[in-house]
Amino acid sequence: MSMRLDVPVLTGHLVRLEPLTPGHVADLAEAAEEERSSYGFTLVPRAQGMKNYVETQLERGGLTPFGQVRVADGRAVGCTALWDPRPWPDRPGLRAIEIGFTWLAASAQGTGINAEAKLLLMSYAFEKLGVARVDLKTDARNLRCRRALERLGIPFEGVLRSWSMSWAPGEEGTLRDSAMFAVTAAEWPTVRAALTAAGGQPGPAEG
Repeated sequence: MSMRLDVPVLTGHLVRLEPLTPGHVADLAEAAEEERSSYGFTLVPRAQGMKNYVETQLERGGLTPFGQVRVADGRAVGCTALWDPRPWPDRPGLRAIEIGFTWLAASAQGTGINAEAKLLLMSYAFEKLGVARVDLKTDARNLRCRRALERLGIPFEGVLRSWSMSWAPGEEGTLRDSAMFAVTAAEWPTVRAALTAAGGQPGPAEG
């Protein structure tokens, strides 16, 4: 499905998810040049490629991208997105959507921003869009990301072999095995509580 969703700014106590624009480029270029050791399996451009990265994200079909803006200083410190919206085959509305294309500057990692961003996006997906399922996936070798998702209480479903394009250096044009995680509507209340305990704040979801 190629549609882009019309999602408002989603505001928490730590992070504000703003629809991505070229106005975020300067902050994101600076954020991407912080310590980069956590980006081995993630698409995060260097500063000089950030303008093209943002333009590409804005043109990508089926992607609704956001700048992750740190509330404390108003600076964009990463990106995330709602991705691959999947409609019901026989009635209006969406049955599922994915959270992806997520990265944070080193200084924003471990601060609660990631948990709160997931809380904001899942709250919107389940409570506004009415989806039955929210997916997340990562390179199966990315143990750091997998452990982070597990700590947030997001159920692991398994590994799909040769499922997604690899973003690892030197693997351009090749496929990776993807570790699949997902939350269903029935699981959402439990996961919402886990995300809140992990640092997210249920607070106002829209701003």
